[in-house]
Amino acid sequence: MYFNYSLNEIYSGWYSLEKIKSGVVFLKDNLAAFIKWMLCAIFIGLTVGAAGTVFHFGLETVSGYLEQFPWFIFLLPVGGVCIVGLYKIFNMEDDKGTNSIFISIRSNKRIRFMTGPLVFLGTVATHMLGGSAGREGAALQMGGSLAYNIGILFKMDDKDKKLITMCGMSAAFAAMFGTPITAAVFSIEVISVGVMYYSALVPCIVSAVVGAQFAKACGAIPTVYRLLEIPSVSLPSFLRIALLSVLTALLGIVFCFILENSKKLFSRYIGNSFIRAAVCGGIVMLLTLAVGSYDYNGAGMNVISRAFAGDVKPEAFVLKIIFTAVTLSGGFRGGEIVPVFFTGATFGNTISRLIGLNSSFGSGIGLVSLFCAVTNCPITSLVLSIELFGAEGLIFFAVSIAISYMLSGYSGLYAEQKIMYSKIRPEFIDKKVD
Repeated sequence: MYFNYSLNEIYSGWYSLEKIKSGVVFLKDNLAAFIKWMLCAIFIGLTVGAAGTVFHFGLETVSGYLEQFPWFIFLLPVGGVCIVGLYKIFNMEDDKGTNSIFISIRSNKRIRFMTGPLVFLGTVATHMLGGSAGREGAALQMGGSLAYNIGILFKMDDKDKKLITMCGMSAAFAAMFGTPITAAVFSIEVISVGVMYYSALVPCIVSAVVGAQFAKACGAIPTVYRLLEIPSVSLPSFLRIALLSVLTALLGIVFCFILENSKKLFSRYIGNSFIRAAVCGGIVMLLTLAVGSYDYNGAGMNVISRAFAGDVKPEAFVLKIIFTAVTLSGGFRGGEIVPVFFTGATFGNTISRLIGLNSSFGSGIGLVSLFCAVTNCPITSLVLSIELFGAEGLIFFAVSIAISYMLSGYSGLYAEQKIMYSKIRPEFIDKKVD
C-alpha cells in the first residue's frame, strides 16, 4: 500500500520534471552570462584600467609643474580658450560631461568616442596650468565612453551596452583612486539613487578590481589616509559627530548651489564661450596671486593630506569652493569629487576644533559626509570610508552618512542623476536632483 503511486504523483511537487528542466535551463543561462561578463569585465578592466593608469600618471606628472614653473598660472586664460576650441573643433562644445554618461545609461543615447581623449587632454591642461578641478569626472567620462564604444565594436545590444559602460566607469575610477569597491558601487548607485543595477554587480566589481590592480602593478599608489585619533563610543562623541554631519549636509547644499548657479551666471553675462574661458581663467589667476598660495589650484590632494595631520587654514574650504566654481564655469575640464574631498576634509577639520572633536578624525567625517551630501550615494560613502580609513570608527561614519544623506535634500552635483525614493518617507518620487 505504501508504493501504490501514479506516475504523475511521482513527478509532482519538488521532484517535478518541469521544475528540474527549468532549473537546468536557468543554471545554464546564468553560467553563460557569468562567463560572458567575467571575460568582458576582465577585458574592460585591462583596457580601461590601462587608460586610467596613463591618466593617473599624467595628472601626477603635471600637478607639480605650477610650483616648478609659477609663470604657468599666466597661461591659464589661454589654456581655457584652447580647451574650448578643442571641443568646438570636434563639434562637442555642448558636451554635458559626466551627465552625458548618465543619459546614455538611462536612455541608450550614444557616447561619442572622442569624449575620452578630449576630457583627458582638457583635464591634464587644466591641472597643469592651475585650474581648480578634480579628476574623477574625467575618469568616469573616459572609462564610460571607451567601454561604450567597445560595446559597439562587440555588437552588443542596448542593455549590454549599459552594463559595459558601468564597467568602464568602475575600472577608470578604480585605476585613478585605488578604491575598487567604492568605484564599483558608485557606478551602480549614482545613476538612479534607490534603484541599484544589481545585474552590474559582478562585472563592475571584477572590472574595478582588475583596473585597480593594473594601476597598482604599474606603480600607482592607492588613496589611503590615516586618522590620528578615533574617539571612544560615547554619547558626547555621537552628539559632536551628529552636529558636524548636520553642518556638512548644509554645506553640501551650498556647494551644489554655487557650482550650478556660477555656471548659469557666467553663461548669462558672457555668452561667448571663448571669452568666458579667458575671463574665468583670468579670475582664477588673480585669485591665486591674491592668496599667495597654490593650495587651491589643481586637485589639492596635498592639502587633503595636511587636513588629516591637522594643518589647514580655517578659510580653506571657502576658497576651494570659489576656485572650483570659477574654473568649471569657464569650460575647463576635470571633476568635482576631489574638490568635494578637499572641501569636506578642511571644513571638518575647522569645525572639529570648535566642537571639541579631534581635527584629524573630524576631517575624515567631513570628507565622507560631504561626499554623501553632494552625490546622494550613502552605500558608496560607507564603502569609501572603509577603503580610505579602515573599518575602525565605522559606526561613527555610518551615523554621519545617514544624517548627511537625509538632511542634504535633493540637491546634487549631477543634473541627470535621479532620486527614485523620498529621503523622508517610503515613497516613490522619481525626480532629478534640484
